[in-house]
Amino acid sequence: MKNHMHHNVPSTGIKGLFENWRNDFMASISVAMVAMPLGLGVAVASGAPPIAGVISAIIGGIVATLFRGSHLAINGPAAGLITVILASIVALDDGTGNTYSYVLAAIVVAGFIQILLGLFKLGKFAEILPSTVIQGIMVAIGVIIFSSQLDEALGTVPAANTIEQLKNIPNSLMNLNPFVAIISGLGILLLIFHSKISYKLFHFLPAPVWVLVFSIPFVYLFNFFEHGTLAFLGKNYEVGPNLLINIPTQLKEAIIFPNFDKIGTVGFWVSVFSISIIASIQTLAMAKAVDKLDPYRRKTDMNKDLIGIGLATMVSGAIGGLPIITVIVRSSVNIHNNAKTKWSNFFHGILMIIFIVLLAPVIQKVPMAALAAILVFTGFKLAAPKVFKATMEKGMEQLLFLLATMIITLYSNLLWGILGGIVITLIVHLLLSRVPPLAFFQLIFNSKTNIFEKKDGSYVMKLHGIANFLSVIKISKLLRTVPQGKDLNIDCSKARLVDLTVLENLESFKESHSSTGGSVSITGLEAHVASTDHRLALKSLMKSMPAKLTPRQNRLQNMAELHNWEFRPEVDLDTTYLRNFQFFETRPIERKNNSIKGSYPNSDATWEISDITFDEGAMLASEVYKTTVQVIQLPFEVPVFVLEKEGYFDKIFDRILALTGTKDIDLSLFTGFSSHFLLKGESEEEIKLFFTKDLIKFLEKEDIHHIESNGEALLIFNYLRQARTDETNEMLSFSEELVEKLALNILLEQNLLA
Repeated sequence: MKNHMHHNVPSTGIKGLFENWRNDFMASISVAMVAMPLGLGVAVASGAPPIAGVISAIIGGIVATLFRGSHLAINGPAAGLITVILASIVALDDGTGNTYSYVLAAIVVAGFIQILLGLFKLGKFAEILPSTVIQGIMVAIGVIIFSSQLDEALGTVPAANTIEQLKNIPNSLMNLNPFVAIISGLGILLLIFHSKISYKLFHFLPAPVWVLVFSIPFVYLFNFFEHGTLAFLGKNYEVGPNLLINIPTQLKEAIIFPNFDKIGTVGFWVSVFSISIIASIQTLAMAKAVDKLDPYRRKTDMNKDLIGIGLATMVSGAIGGLPIITVIVRSSVNIHNNAKTKWSNFFHGILMIIFIVLLAPVIQKVPMAALAAILVFTGFKLAAPKVFKATMEKGMEQLLFLLATMIITLYSNLLWGILGGIVITLIVHLLLSRVPPLAFFQLIFNSKTNIFEKKDGSYVMKLHGIANFLSVIKISKLLRTVPQGKDLNIDCSKARLVDLTVLENLESFKESHSSTGGSVSITGLEAHVASTDHRLALKSLMKSMPAKLTPRQNRLQNMAELHNWEFRPEVDLDTTYLRNFQFFETRPIERKNNSIKGSYPNSDATWEISDITFDEGAMLASEVYKTTVQVIQLPFEVPVFVLEKEGYFDKIFDRILALTGTKDIDLSLFTGFSSHFLLKGESEEEIKLFFTKDLIKFLEKEDIHHIESNGEALLIFNYLRQARTDETNEMLSFSEELVEKLALNILLEQNLLA
């Protein structure tokens, strides 16, 4: 059971289609529901006709699937390319009204360049971009989407550029159209609270779909179908069909062909390179993120992915659609809905055609303000304060890189933003490594970093010189020489500087390598200093000061000393054992710290309580959660099960879910228990025998949110927040009693069998 998620990796190709079509089709329904409003929204924000977003989602599903190299990714139009398309429209506008067809020509050529990048196996070069610079680009894109769509959401006229739009926000708020703002305001509230509402019924449709559904009654209430004015507080405001989404009734009317007349101009080629570079960087970055979410740990063939995406982009641009990339939001929806193969992406493309044909008359009744609400929310999430906070936690210098990239992008464009971000990152690395410029570049490109096998069969990699984003390709190449299942020690003691991008790559290798049975340890950073205590913070070589503990860590340390437990505040340890629990299979773990380890006085079971930071793939950007979990290694085997609290509406939803084959195990004699808890597992018979009357009575009086067994260990947590010290104590006394009861159950069972 230990590695159940690596078993039975789904077949590929046509065989995979026949074996898993049911799972893939069910997942694609949710994906298509998210893709429809987002596709329309991305197109509108890009200055393209709304239908262009739907065309590209269809092509991203049908064409890209057949040629690409990824398994569970979803392809389509994305928020990250809005700014490039907006900039291209400005650059290619010649006042003739043909601007969009010139942009389509640039999209076709950009797709062709991506195919070449894939054929020449240049996918790896996207890896060398500093991760904080990519983050800075995403934040800038968020600011641009937020500022440009805020005027749409308020019913005011947007200013010429992002900086002007930001300055103009107070003015826009003073002059808003209340009949537009009420629709977008309610839409934004719905998006904020959608994840907080625990009724599963409400989660049956994705949040963006609810925004569109709830906006339609207002269109009838304010009569947007006819031009007119409505009075509010003595002022008149215009309403009319111009406030509704305008899509053609027939799909064939939506097709616009590219116009290559501008191919000889500088503006055209700037657009082409901007589109191909940004689309390639984002696709490769998102593909890596999707690989981390894949429960079967499959790897994307990056070069093949570029070819598939490039081909789809060419087809999309040729018929009026937007560029196509891998989109993380829809991909995480796909994975959370148990998709197994690439065919869910194909099905989502087919469903988009069905949706647009059936729903065109409905979509024409949706106000633009509803799309603006989705986009303002998207923009805000990309540039939310917590993004800056999370970056600052990784180091003050990372915040500088992010802000510099963002500001340069906002005042110029994405290409200058990337170049500026890289230059500033290199200058700071140069200052921190305290060597002359020439020596600095020699230490990067001629570093003596090497890898060798020891006598005991394990491997050692010694990092030398400057290990920063420019060394990532070399380091990755060396890491690929380590055979599967072998132990590896990465010794950083001789590296003058190890940056965030390299540490992220080492961590990601550690994760994938440990799934093959090998272990990876990163050592030799004791003499390095960093601006924060984050394990991925940039480290530069000099004698370090001992880290200061927080008040909470002091309390935990005192508690551990009192009971002779082991306490470690910063843990750079393997978290792969958590992947053996269903809860963490599709929730990537970012960080584990504040670990306390011990054992129970009356049993051989050992336990560890630690704070875990993990991502939950959400609608537009992943939500980050912190929780305190306890893992108990049991000295005996127990059935595999998941037990969690549930409410009344969740029961209705579980009836619907039962139709797809997931069902709650009902303990018929204990109706009170069954109505408060959701119990799932592999073997219903074993579980029913295991949950004795005594155990159920004990669990009924406890306030535990989630208990899970993977057969040989238990995972327990109570809140999706860090536990207080007293709550940690309560958790321990609960688990000690639980282990005693389980041990007693096992003993009784063995005696009965004997």
